[in-house]
Amino acid sequence: MEELKHRGRKREGRHRDTWDPFQLNPIGAEKEEKRTCFRILQSLVTVIVGLLVVVSGVMSKGSLLVLTTLTSPVSLRNDVDRQFYTLMLMCVLVMPNLLMFFKSLWKCLFKSYVAPKPKILAIMCGIESLVAIGTAILVLIVMPRLDVLTNLCIPGGICILSAVFQIAFRLQTQSWMILYPICSLFLVVSGYVLLVVDYYVRESSYVPGQVEGSYIYVGIAIFASLLVSLNWWENPFQASTNIQEMLSQVDSFRDSIYLFTSLIRIALTLGVYFLYYCLIAEPHINWDNFSKASNNTVGIGLGLFFLQAFCSAACHWFGVVACKIHAMRFAFALPVSLTGPVTLILGIILFLTQAESLAPTPEIANLYTSMENVTINTPFWPFCHELESLKDVNTTPVVMLEISYSICKTSLNNPNAMWPFSMMALEGVCMWLGLVSCTYYVWKIKVQRIERTSQLFVRRLYESAFIDLSMLLNTKMKAVRSANKESSNSNDDVENCVIYLCATMWHETYDEMLKIMTSMFRLDRYRGDPKEEHNDHFDFECHILVDDAFMKEKDTEKKLVNTYVCDLIQVVMEVYRVFTNKEPDEVSIIETPYGGRLVFVMPEGNMLFMHLKDKQLIRNKKRWSQIMYLYYLLGWKGYNVKNPQKITRQNNPCRASLISLDGESYLLPSYDNDIKRRHISDENTYIMALDGDTDFHPGALILLVDRLRMYDNVGAACGRIHPTGMGPMVWYQKFEYAVGHWLQKTAEHVFGSVLCSPGCFSLFRGSALMDDNVLKRYTTKASRASEYVQYDQGEDRWLCTLLLQQGWRVEYNAASDAYTNSPQEFKEFYNQRRRWGPSTLANTLDLLHSGADTVKRNTSISMIYIFYQIFTVASSILGPASVTLMVAGAFQFVFGIEGTLCIIIAVIPPTIYMIICFVAKPNFQITIAAILSVIYAFLMTASFFSIIGDMVKQGTFITPTGLFLVSGAILYMVTAVLHPQECTLVIYGLMYFICIPSGYLLLTIYSLVNMHIVSWGTRESSKATEQKKQKGVVCHRDCKMCCWDVKVQVTQETESLVLQQFQQAVNPNAHAANPNAHAANPNEHAAKPEPDEPEESKSQSTHEVHSSLDANKHILDFKDEMTYKKDRSKENLNKENEERDNCSDKSGSSKSSEKKIDSFNDDTDYEDDDDDDDDDDFDYNEFDNLELKEVVPESDWVDPVKREFLKKLTYANLKRNLQEQIRYTLRNKNQEDLCEELVLILTDTLNEELKDKVGPEDVLSVAQLEELQYALNEAARRIVKTNRIENGAQRLERRVKRAIERTLVAPQVEKLSEDEHDFWEKLLERYLHPIQDDKAHLEEVTRELKSLRNKAVFLYFIINVLWIVATFFLQAIGTEVLSINIPKYYPNGTLAPDPLRVEPLSLMFLLSFAILLIVQFLAMLYHRVYTLIHVVSYRSTEKDYKEKDEEDEEEGLVMGNPVNLTVTADDL
Repeated sequence: MEELKHRGRKREGRHRDTWDPFQLNPIGAEKEEKRTCFRILQSLVTVIVGLLVVVSGVMSKGSLLVLTTLTSPVSLRNDVDRQFYTLMLMCVLVMPNLLMFFKSLWKCLFKSYVAPKPKILAIMCGIESLVAIGTAILVLIVMPRLDVLTNLCIPGGICILSAVFQIAFRLQTQSWMILYPICSLFLVVSGYVLLVVDYYVRESSYVPGQVEGSYIYVGIAIFASLLVSLNWWENPFQASTNIQEMLSQVDSFRDSIYLFTSLIRIALTLGVYFLYYCLIAEPHINWDNFSKASNNTVGIGLGLFFLQAFCSAACHWFGVVACKIHAMRFAFALPVSLTGPVTLILGIILFLTQAESLAPTPEIANLYTSMENVTINTPFWPFCHELESLKDVNTTPVVMLEISYSICKTSLNNPNAMWPFSMMALEGVCMWLGLVSCTYYVWKIKVQRIERTSQLFVRRLYESAFIDLSMLLNTKMKAVRSANKESSNSNDDVENCVIYLCATMWHETYDEMLKIMTSMFRLDRYRGDPKEEHNDHFDFECHILVDDAFMKEKDTEKKLVNTYVCDLIQVVMEVYRVFTNKEPDEVSIIETPYGGRLVFVMPEGNMLFMHLKDKQLIRNKKRWSQIMYLYYLLGWKGYNVKNPQKITRQNNPCRASLISLDGESYLLPSYDNDIKRRHISDENTYIMALDGDTDFHPGALILLVDRLRMYDNVGAACGRIHPTGMGPMVWYQKFEYAVGHWLQKTAEHVFGSVLCSPGCFSLFRGSALMDDNVLKRYTTKASRASEYVQYDQGEDRWLCTLLLQQGWRVEYNAASDAYTNSPQEFKEFYNQRRRWGPSTLANTLDLLHSGADTVKRNTSISMIYIFYQIFTVASSILGPASVTLMVAGAFQFVFGIEGTLCIIIAVIPPTIYMIICFVAKPNFQITIAAILSVIYAFLMTASFFSIIGDMVKQGTFITPTGLFLVSGAILYMVTAVLHPQECTLVIYGLMYFICIPSGYLLLTIYSLVNMHIVSWGTRESSKATEQKKQKGVVCHRDCKMCCWDVKVQVTQETESLVLQQFQQAVNPNAHAANPNAHAANPNEHAAKPEPDEPEESKSQSTHEVHSSLDANKHILDFKDEMTYKKDRSKENLNKENEERDNCSDKSGSSKSSEKKIDSFNDDTDYEDDDDDDDDDDFDYNEFDNLELKEVVPESDWVDPVKREFLKKLTYANLKRNLQEQIRYTLRNKNQEDLCEELVLILTDTLNEELKDKVGPEDVLSVAQLEELQYALNEAARRIVKTNRIENGAQRLERRVKRAIERTLVAPQVEKLSEDEHDFWEKLLERYLHPIQDDKAHLEEVTRELKSLRNKAVFLYFIINVLWIVATFFLQAIGTEVLSINIPKYYPNGTLAPDPLRVEPLSLMFLLSFAILLIVQFLAMLYHRVYTLIHVVSYRSTEKDYKEKDEEDEEEGLVMGNPVNLTVTADDL
């Protein structure tokens, strides 16, 4: 209800200004807000992950402590049990190294293998050997000799070397933070001292159960801890500047190093185990004892081993997840740090609750309480003494018994006093605080939105014996350099990037254009002002390339923009009004060698370019549009910003147009992003490929940017495409797209690389497109039949194939949603897939053909993935035969016909249809396909219910068809549930099922037989020539006479002109009182005759007299007005505008540079003068020498477009535009009261100047605009001075004047700079000149295409016929002779007497298909988890950007170059 009222108030405000206050409001134009459900989801995920981290960590640590307790030589277990538990303890140490070995082996075999340098390999192997020896000694030898509480505390000392390195290298960003590692070192040393003292007290007070030679083992434990602490030596060295070259080399071949070091660690662990327990320890290992271990012992040992191994890996993985979802403190640092204390608390709780079952009898308690000559001062003495008698009781829990007995070896069981136990408690506190203070930096790390594990942790290997310590010490210290900074540059690691959004249009409808424009304006609002910093560190430009944008007027042969461009202009203006409540501020119309260009400044200051392509000047179709914008954005703009044009100092350009660099002066690029791109590499330049009907939100784009930004080898990334529309064809495509993305694309992403990044919504890396054999080869003109199919029928798939063959990876992000219109008609759908099918097959076969070379170049593609693609291609080729057999099965189920006869019947329709496709026209083929599709749909529906009925009749679903149907339904249902936002799409699964014959049989035949047709097939315009859309036609008559034809047309403009002439005749004084009556509305022309009208010349001259849009007349009127108002217009123009006018002609194009530089320096304030009047002084004598500006030659299409944009200068629009412009200019200035006062008074001033002079829809003349600008500037100055602003009054006044200037600026007709014009001429000549093939060549290509078609059809036909014939003969032979018997079970579990007989061929196909689905399902599960991680991390930073305080901007123009150069007066 509030939203309705808000819209109503806005509409009432518009209604006060115009009688046409109604507007379109596209869906999605409202401001984005963080949804509460996502906030709850983020908090919930953080809590769950944190709990999983602490639970898995406690289970890992607890199970290890239990194993060490069970292996103790003084435990209550026998030698056989202890030997088995010791073996399990050794396996615990080996498991992480074994996993690392397999992971490294996989990467070296199937990714890339880089041979390590021998010197570095020797160093790494030496350090890893010491760590392995220390870990094995500490865990296998020392810890079994100590009690469980000591084992819990003593590993905390392994952080000692890390603390020493932090002190030595001074890694702290603030000097006082060195106290953390100093305290850590002091606490760890204190803990070791307390450990020694504690064991001295135990020995001296004769605490029972102590291992002989405890002092030796304590010393060995300290030494082993020092060796283990070497494990994380890289962390402090990476954070410092020492040996950086060596460490960078280590990162390049870390996989191959781990391949060797993991084997060395496994070998050394086994060596320590066998050396000690076979030669040193008593008793030695007896190999026969392993077979004598009881089942209870084996169960406990294996359970503890698997629990420890699984929980260690889970703790490590959940810790990584916690870091990636931006929950470092509450889901990583806090849970991991609390793992030790929680383990202790949990153990104490279990001990207290379970001790009752181990309590001694009263007689024994009394016996040990009062003994002769001995006083027992501890209550634990009788309890501990009783435990030995329980070791043979079967009902006693073994784990609790051993833990309790281990606790009895501490000072709690001291017969003299219990106070020495406090030393152990203090030791544990010291060790834990030492660890926390040593890893203090973990609490301050701020990670980027999406982080690679290698950027978070130094080592990929975790230590299962010390899982909590290894995770904390393994967290990279490098991140602390940005986390601890108090400045705003807390994300220095994130480089800024430039995104070029490039949408290609081809005959889109008004509603489709509305979608893409709404998406672009949403992104503009999300990004905000380009001069402000954004949390996502990106800038963008929008480029729309309109194919076939011009037409020739039927009678005059004038070149005009067609109706599609007119609709696009209307859409831009409509969307601009929806987002800003005003008209576009700055519009430029430019003629170009390829047609034309319209340039808009979007509401927040980002740029929108419309490139209008003339098919007579440049090649048509999407691939050539892509080549056009890629060469323009990557080639021309990249060259231009890297090689700025030098200028001489004598020209004295304005200071906003040059940059000082090494004593030279250069022209700045024309636009904001061009300036920023000067310091942005090609790797961080992205191209967003869009279709003209794509609808997306900013978050979808940012999620794709994250993939490219964080993974250097990713050349492209695509999102989840949702088809939109209504009707059965759209329903079919909804489920088809869902299955393709849910299972197929995720499998490609996980196992290798995505093969196709769709051109409707894909992000490409600039350096990837500029790589060898990519963009250059993409410009290849098709000359052979196969090239026509591969190059032009599926250009996006071919571009991805080129990227993959060059070693780039293509990824899929399931959370990046985009919506695009899909074919709603059967004919349009078939024509679209007629292009896609052969192109997909051609590109896939091309990739498989170069598979060996691609595997060598591309680390994401392995031979296993190549085999996977071969299997999928084979499945698609056998698709028609498989569907035919499915139809035969449907006949058999529904009609009960014999199997062989069903196959014959099922083969007849596709055979006849294939013959029809060879002899009939495409439209007739599609009609027949539609009829057959309906028939097949009825058959599949009947088959569906027949299968269900057969399962009911059989009493079981364990049949081949039943299993296929039930398992497929369950798999798709589970998959849909795992996509909660798309789960309703499973409803369309039934539609997809009944359309399988149409989509996989008839469509395959149609696409193959019509492969020789290379036309686009969709959005084809039936109009050869278009007439310009006539607006406001009152009367139109064609009179045919014997000698000539006369066309008479009366428009609203004609009617208005006639009425004015009548009024002038009746009341001539009224016309004299308003000399500007004709100039008040430039759109009011005389009656415009058609070319056949005899009085053409007279009408033309009348039109010229009354038009106020002529450029020369504008200048002359402007000069006359300024001469006339010389003494009263002192405040009209400010000094800065004069400076920019004088220098604009030197910086690119005559007027474009003025506008564009001004857009960049929009809010940049220059030096304030002491005298307020100096700020607006104007030398009016310069107008005496004012020369006419160069008139840009205008084509026929320019004037109608310009008149459309001049509607912003109507009375009604000016009022609304001025109000919104003032509010936007003064946003974030803490001047709300002044802003509203300016709005009210300036609106009143505008009303006073224009009321009763012009109508609401009349366009103001130049003279009226000048008078209005003077009045508004004067009113603004008066208001600002009246408010007596202490600081920045002049600055504020200049802002208001610039807002007024923007409101009154008219659309500019400009021309390209000579350099850019030359670039386009050469580009057209070299790559994009319209293709004009001679008739002979076209006939030759047609013959080749038909020959290729025949070969492809023959290959498909033979393979599918062989498959069908093999099945037919197996059916004919009979299941009794050649079949596989499968036991048949009823739902109650009983075995049926008759087994199921299945043909080997059908069973093999079903099993292969089932394995493929299972593999894709597992890949989907993996991908879902990482998609959730990415989404949660994105939601935590969504729409969060900081705005600059423009009041603190520096006075000079500061460029973002590496040396922070500033242009000052000295440079001039």
